[in-house]
Amino acid sequence: MPKATVVNMTGAKVGEVELSDAIFGIEPNQVVVHDVVKNHLANCRQGTQSALTRAEVSGGGIKPWRQKGTGRARQGSTRAPQWTHGGIVFAPKPRDYSYTLNKKVKRLALKSVLSAKAAEGNVIVVDGLNLDEIKTKTMQSFLNAVEAGKAVVVTSEVNQNVVLSARNIPGVTTTTAKILSVYDIVNANKFIVDKAALAVIEEVFA
Repeated sequence: MPKATVVNMTGAKVGEVELSDAIFGIEPNQVVVHDVVKNHLANCRQGTQSALTRAEVSGGGIKPWRQKGTGRARQGSTRAPQWTHGGIVFAPKPRDYSYTLNKKVKRLALKSVLSAKAAEGNVIVVDGLNLDEIKTKTMQSFLNAVEAGKAVVVTSEVNQNVVLSARNIPGVTTTTAKILSVYDIVNANKFIVDKAALAVIEEVFA
């Protein structure tokens, strides 16, 4: 059964906790993780790119020169794609890039990344992740103490003090136990989770 280090808010080790085999002990499926990360990035795309086709570019209503006798190639419009200021061939238009994946696929991907983090020893459980006030310096000191670097910080419920203290720290993302993001976990070096949030994760995703 995989284990994780338990620390307090000063970063000192206070014990170990056994992690659920069903969530933190499976064989990671890299193909599924890739599919879910690709899906996340596709769903993030705005899809607002747009360019004008030859039908939409202004001008070009008259034939530049007569069809025959000039020695030049025949042309019908100065707004054809081969002309400067002409339209774009197969111009990109606004579109929706989002698509859905099966719930079981997303859940397997989440278990895979959590298992990978646990196998690497990058899961850190905090015995009471809480701050008395909104203080970025305090949060940064804690992250430095556990050598977090890029990290995803998980609480059981939305904790405004934690969220607001961490939001200005580069590479640090905060979330709650019920809405974990595979992309955020893959993108982070450490998975830092409150002890209460760990119980929620094991209850919801087991």
